[in-house]
Amino acid sequence: MANSNVTTKKRHAWNTTVFMKQAMAISGLFFVFFLLFHSYGNLKAFGGAASYNGYAHHLRMFLYPILPYEGFLWILRVIMILLIVVHMVSALYLWHRAGAARGTRYDVKKAVTNSYAARTVRVGSLLLIGLIIFHILHFTTKTFKIGDNAAYASHTMVVDGEKVPAMPFSMMVTTFSNWWMVLVYVAFVSIVALHVAHGFWSAFQTMGWMRENTRKPMTVLSGLIGFAIWFMFVLPPLCIALGVIK
Repeated sequence: MANSNVTTKKRHAWNTTVFMKQAMAISGLFFVFFLLFHSYGNLKAFGGAASYNGYAHHLRMFLYPILPYEGFLWILRVIMILLIVVHMVSALYLWHRAGAARGTRYDVKKAVTNSYAARTVRVGSLLLIGLIIFHILHFTTKTFKIGDNAAYASHTMVVDGEKVPAMPFSMMVTTFSNWWMVLVYVAFVSIVALHVAHGFWSAFQTMGWMRENTRKPMTVLSGLIGFAIWFMFVLPPLCIALGVIK
């Protein structure tokens, strides 16, 4: 009886295509809901300094004193960065496997996946992590200052009888009083919104939640979610640049 010298490479659950697709889908859905919440929160700027600064203060005080001041936000930031890494590693793994299997570049022929939104997936992931890093360096650590430096100095205002930091609103206004910053921001958000529109649809398909009779409604819903995120993010900066918010 002949002995076979052929060895089979051991497969682990975490390096299978199914696992990577699910990891990419779940991490992507987290970002969709986070972006919806964050973009909605930015609309508080229309209520003026008290409304926006009060909102920002409550986020920093969330779960305090169980967590230290801003503790929840820092935990959320770390989770986001980790999930972006998971999202990008999963995507690169899947593109590599698909390309190797075909001997060519990854090229899915389905119309929705061939859309412009689908082609921005890699760019969108990089821009998203870039936006988070810039957001932290700009609004949190104040390493980068755009506009009037005085807006970044520590000062407070009274909201509902309580002293709260007044910098968030002033930093937002001074930043987007520069048209070049508004244009850069809108361009970044536009690519991320396209990424979201494709990713939301793709996540439902990957998780097996898509049916033939729900394919078209989900396509419409994905587009609406992407547009809603884009609209809520770009509206405050545009209104600041136009002098509506000041």
